[in-house]
Formats: sequence, C-alpha cells, structure tokens
Amino acid sequence: MDIVDTPAQSRDKTILELREFSRKLVRELGFMRATLAESDLAPSAVHAILEIGAAPGMQARDLAHLLRLDKSNASRQIAKLETAGLVERTASSDDARSSELYLTRAGQQLRKQIDKFATDQVSSALRKLAPSDQQSLVRALSLYASALAQDNDAKETQQAAASGAQIVEGYQPGCIGDVASLHARYYSQHSGFGVYFEKIVATGLAEFAAQLPDPNRQMWLVVDNGRTLASLAIDGDPKKRLAHLRWFIVDDSLRGSGIGRQLMTRAMAFVDERFDETYLWTFKGLDAARHLYEAFGFELAEEAEGTQWGKTVVEQRFVRRKATSKRSRAKAD
Repeated sequence: MDIVDTPAQSRDKTILELREFSRKLVRELGFMRATLAESDLAPSAVHAILEIGAAPGMQARDLAHLLRLDKSNASRQIAKLETAGLVERTASSDDARSSELYLTRAGQQLRKQIDKFATDQVSSALRKLAPSDQQSLVRALSLYASALAQDNDAKETQQAAASGAQIVEGYQPGCIGDVASLHARYYSQHSGFGVYFEKIVATGLAEFAAQLPDPNRQMWLVVDNGRTLASLAIDGDPKKRLAHLRWFIVDDSLRGSGIGRQLMTRAMAFVDERFDETYLWTFKGLDAARHLYEAFGFELAEEAEGTQWGKTVVEQRFVRRKATSKRSRAKAD
C-alpha cells in the first residue's frame, strides 16, 4: 500500500478553525460569565488573585504586565481587591516608597478554592482523552500560548516605537548621564544604593563608551526626544570568546512594552556571532529581570552576599552558553 501525504489545508482555513476553537474555549471555561470559577469575581480579578498568590511581593507594574493591563486598569483592579479584603499592600523592606502585593488570609483561601475548581475542571476534561492525546494537547497549547505572547510583545514594542522611542546603537550625547540616572533611581528604590553606586555606573559606562566603536563591544539605547530611556551593552573579550552583558535597564514608562526583550534579542544575536559564552551580574529578588534572562537561555551559576555597593545584597551571576558550544562539548565528552 502506497503512503500518500495528506495535503496541508490552507492557512486561511487553519486560522478560521483556530479562532472557532479559541471562542469555544472562552465559552466553556466560563470567561463569558460575569464571574469566574465560582468565585464571585470577574475573570481579570481571578487572574490577579492567582498571579499574586504565585509570586507574593510582586509590584503593581509586574501584575499589569502579566495581565496585559495598562497601569490605571491594574491599579483599579488592585484597589477593588483591597476593598474586598483579598489583597494587601506592604511597604518594601528595601524602600518604604515602594509597595508589594500579598494575598490576605481570605485571599489565600479564595485562591485555594479557585485552584480546586480549575483542577477539577481540567481533570474531568482530560479523563475523556487518551494519555497520548493529553500530551499532544499540552504541547500544542504551550506552543500556541508562547506564540501569542511573542506577538503581543512585538505589538507593545511597536506601540512604544510609535510614541517616538527608537532603538539606536552606540554612544549618543547625554546617554551616560541618562543611563546612570536610570540605574541610580531604580537601585535606590529596590536595593537602597546611593551615590557610590551611581558614581561606579557613570565612571564605568564612560570608560566603555570611549572605546566605541569596537567590533567586540556594542551598546543599544532606547531614545525618545534625545533622552535615553533604556540601555544594554555587551563588553566582549575576543581572546577568551567571553562576553559581559552590562548596564541593562529600562525606564518605568517602558516596562511591559517589550522593549527589554527587543534589546536582549539584538544583544544575543551580536554575541552569538562572536562569543561562546555570555555572563551578567544581578541581585537576588529582581524576579522580572531574572525571568527575561532565563527566557534567553541564561542560568544561575553562583550567588553570594556582597557589600561592595554599600549595603548587603545577594549578588547573582548568570551564564549563557551558545548552543553550538554545548553540542561541541557534548561530543568531546
């Protein structure tokens, strides 16, 4: 018997079918109802409860990014949950001006109720599928969700670009002061660093910028009306085939826009053409940044307490190896 490949259906038909399946999922999971998961809460509030419960201590902007909400809508959602006694704000241990989000006891109990409802719902549906189909379903949904996330990140980046911000390469007049200021404000708020840290950033960046242009060094800046709002630099050593990722920072006004991912994409393309390994130093507790690093293949290599910035923090070193280097080492072993 001859084996004949079944012709792939048209892209338009695939799109129509996937849209129909998506609408059916929305209906059957209950997102069209006023409340979700027998919680008496709107779907967005249910998701907020789940995300805060999964990452206690997150900030409002982190929640807004996860839920794809603008800051004002996220603030209103949090305020409603506070009023309902489900969420509370606590002053950050690093900076009293910054607040962290936690579930109250009532919020934690509600989260358990929502988790049980969702687990029972999924479990009941999976019992109607063969084990092999279950694994195929998980993989397909994972790929689809990832593709949607990438598309949304790209759209947010385009929106940021439309507002006037654009990514440029190399030194730009005024960028040293802007980047040092971004670091000083952010790490003062989150880690309690002061003038010594700002001085180190400004001095190191000035020395680095003076070496540009250089085939093994590059800096990417997000500039809006002459002001730098984000930065990332690669400081490479061609003899060791080793790159150092430095001065990665994004202004609060662009957080959640996908700009950070855009900068990382350009930087990783740059290092993969020239180096076998890339490393960076950061501090424990910066979960949003860590998530982005890990998404690009960085892994935690070491961590230890340090006081070189004037305050005790847990410093972390992340390492990323080029895929081809991993394969070469595997063959050698």
